[in-house]
Amino acid sequence: MQNFRNYYQILGVPKDATLEEIKRVYRRLARQYHPDLNPGDKEAEEKFKDIGEAYHILSDLEKRAQYDEYSQFWKQKGFQGRTRSPFSGLKTWANKSTNGRTQTQEVDFGDYADFNAFIDQLLGRRREVRTVNADAPRVASSDPYRSPRTKAVYKADSREAKRDIEARLTLPLEKAYTGGTERIRLEDGRSLEVNMPSAMITGQRIRLRNQGIGGGDLYLKINVVPHPYFKLERSDIFCEVPITPSEAVLGSEIEVPTLDGWVKMKIPPGVTSGKRLRLANKGYPTGTGKRGDQLVELKIVFPPDPSPQERELYEKLRQVEAFKPRQDLPVDL
Repeated sequence: MQNFRNYYQILGVPKDATLEEIKRVYRRLARQYHPDLNPGDKEAEEKFKDIGEAYHILSDLEKRAQYDEYSQFWKQKGFQGRTRSPFSGLKTWANKSTNGRTQTQEVDFGDYADFNAFIDQLLGRRREVRTVNADAPRVASSDPYRSPRTKAVYKADSREAKRDIEARLTLPLEKAYTGGTERIRLEDGRSLEVNMPSAMITGQRIRLRNQGIGGGDLYLKINVVPHPYFKLERSDIFCEVPITPSEAVLGSEIEVPTLDGWVKMKIPPGVTSGKRLRLANKGYPTGTGKRGDQLVELKIVFPPDPSPQERELYEKLRQVEAFKPRQDLPVDL
């Protein structure tokens, strides 16, 4: 059947694949076909949805067992639009009721457009409208929706058990610090606009009510990407700032980058490389209304290619400087 969704083929795993194998393949395919990495590619977007649907069923032990059991019917004659004898489509199948007991009932494949519609109904995968043919044989006298004289239309109950889910959200340090509105795309294809709090940290979980499965909650687990310049040391922020030899000797007022933008900082005269200065309350918020400091480590750097005028000044400086940095080395030769 052309439109049979073989979830094992979609993920490219064998039927006896373990849950870990299924998860590993799903993560790889989800990254490969993620809409954010394939903007405007409708084929990749559809593939991404199929992958998510396949993983949703095969990663759930109960749904996978049902899918495996009833997949044998995918070549079954009797779906709408197929030639069949009046009773060739009748099969008996089991379904768990809400009280946990297993009930058996007969199903007429002629009530379904195709095998996918049958699986959708079985697994509660999506809402499916079924129309019972008034001329079809009566197969369950206890079913109030079935009658040899009337037509009935109903919607299959596609509600899943209420379940919380978790998703990882990776953010740059600047975004984690400021928070604000963020549009996120989940692995199941949904796109949500979330108002993120400020001063998020790695490992933090943010609860989104009713965004899980069946009305459960969605928990976003925050992962803050290490910054190429700023380094977090608990609530303090560390950075290294280069200064010139003249700024180190004479002292100066320089501009230093912070998460709030550039700020001015005074350098005392006579500093050495490795000296740390502190910018109070310019670190990361602690979540208790307080904030850490920013630690600025100074590094004296020299021009890699000094101009003729600079070289001339350095020559003059060497002639007049009295400082002997190697005079007191602790050696006896």
